[in-house]
Amino acid sequence: MAREHFHPFIPYRPVRYPEAEMVTRGREFYEHMDLRRSVRFFSDEPVPRECVELAVRTANTAPSGAHQQPWKFAVIGDPETRRRIREAAEIEERQNYEGGRLTPEWRTALAHLETGSDKGYLETVPWLVVCFAEKYGVRPDGTRVKHYYVNESVGIACGFFIAALHAMGLSTLTHTPNPMAFLTGICGRPGNERPYILFPIGYAAADAEVPDLVRKPLSEAMV
Repeated sequence: MAREHFHPFIPYRPVRYPEAEMVTRGREFYEHMDLRRSVRFFSDEPVPRECVELAVRTANTAPSGAHQQPWKFAVIGDPETRRRIREAAEIEERQNYEGGRLTPEWRTALAHLETGSDKGYLETVPWLVVCFAEKYGVRPDGTRVKHYYVNESVGIACGFFIAALHAMGLSTLTHTPNPMAFLTGICGRPGNERPYILFPIGYAAADAEVPDLVRKPLSEAMV
């Protein structure tokens, strides 16, 4: 049945698989993603920039409110900039861990992860990527464009980004030092953007360890 549109539309015919293949593909993807872990021990081995670019391309395919794509990914490979980010992040983290900014409940929740204020991995990794959320858009004449569902949209894009890195055998961590305003200045981003997540990207160290965590079973995740 023909539809009348007032904006450009194109045909969409996604691939359909036999049911058995659907299940196989779904299970393989789940099993692959189930191996993913947040890493805090990295190798300094170089990673091709193209891998980072491919991850950003993948993130850029994410759905977003009104298709406004309210994200920017700042890619940082310069050692001096990574050092500045580490130093600024550790200032905030020392306020959290040693300065009493973390509540007792928060400390208890974090205890089994054994995290602390030392963020040396921010200098060890070959790449840092900061995802910025655009609070609003800016037209060429300087007027503002309202954005919709910014947090939801950027969160989905970051999920795609993490999955793409894992698919290439790379590791990362969703680092969110609080507050994160220092990243805006260091990265030279405009006032309509706010730091959302800082991603260290690299190979896991040969002796990397991660907490022995158990993910909630399907019976608890799905109702």
